[in-house]
Amino acid sequence: MTYSFAKLLETLVAGEGLVLATIVETEGSTPQVVGASAVFSKAGLVSGTVGGGLLEARVGSFAEEARGDGRARLISVRLDADPADMEGAICGGTARVLVDPGIGGSKGIVASALEGLRKRRPGALVSRMVPGGGDLVAVERGWLPAGAAALPDDPIMGNLAPDVLDDALKRGRPGLVRAGDALLFIEPVLPLPRLVIAGAGHVGRAVARLGSLLDFSVTVIDDRAEFANADNIAEADELVVGPIGEAVRGVKDSPDNYFVIVTRGHQKDAEALRAAVGRPAAYIGMIGSKRKIELMQCEFLESGWATAEQWARIHAPIGLDIGSRTVEEIAVSIAAELVRVRSERKEPGRT
Repeated sequence: MTYSFAKLLETLVAGEGLVLATIVETEGSTPQVVGASAVFSKAGLVSGTVGGGLLEARVGSFAEEARGDGRARLISVRLDADPADMEGAICGGTARVLVDPGIGGSKGIVASALEGLRKRRPGALVSRMVPGGGDLVAVERGWLPAGAAALPDDPIMGNLAPDVLDDALKRGRPGLVRAGDALLFIEPVLPLPRLVIAGAGHVGRAVARLGSLLDFSVTVIDDRAEFANADNIAEADELVVGPIGEAVRGVKDSPDNYFVIVTRGHQKDAEALRAAVGRPAAYIGMIGSKRKIELMQCEFLESGWATAEQWARIHAPIGLDIGSRTVEEIAVSIAAELVRVRSERKEPGRT
């Protein structure tokens, strides 16, 4: 599952007459990974991507065929071409793609997956494919929340060993498995990483907007109701009004938390940082000049509020150094750093 999966589910729930194309297996080099999906309408690509270029064009043509006859297909697209053909694909790999014009019949299942994602309840979206001759397949879908047991007579998941689903959720990556005469594509639907923004001022509002676009679940905290409200920050999934330190401390611990501290002053920043430092988190960042950061570091270390090791994990001053000056530029630098950290956590050892 990619981070765009949330928006893709929203598109499927809201749309009509759509065709869903999903890469279920790859071999060799391909422009996208297993789980990458694209939604096509009569007018063409609506949301997502299976890799762009020639691959997406080929899949789009199959989507149009599937729309015409209403039958799902499991196709294989080879990505090799004459290097002299500038429009060809020369990745050299093969992508196996499920093209399903019947996704509209699974809206209830898709809606359950979307609700689980929004309410931070993990689960697995399972697509069962039964061969029907050539590249045609019959497709059924099911949703199984984490921890729930599939009924033995469940036509989609009844023959699937429980440890297969458990393993898929632990790995957090989609995969294709065989079950009798069918193929099951298992897509773990895991809660989005949580972006906790302490401070609902200009910078906090801009970061919330970008965070929502980048598929974070956004929580904004401030002690001023006139700032922390839906009219001011429409993109927030959660708004908390109250003492900043106390509210940050009340955020449930998770290694997928990203704390961004951008309050209106040194004291409030310190309150938020004291509540976040040393806790499980993917990211803790605080805004401020180098001088302010140096003074706060001395205060935290001398007061025993943080160890040197804990302080070293704090991104301060916050954001990538891109010469930011305006509020929007500062927000972009923060968002870029969040994306970098998130990507490095998903792909350890990446250079």
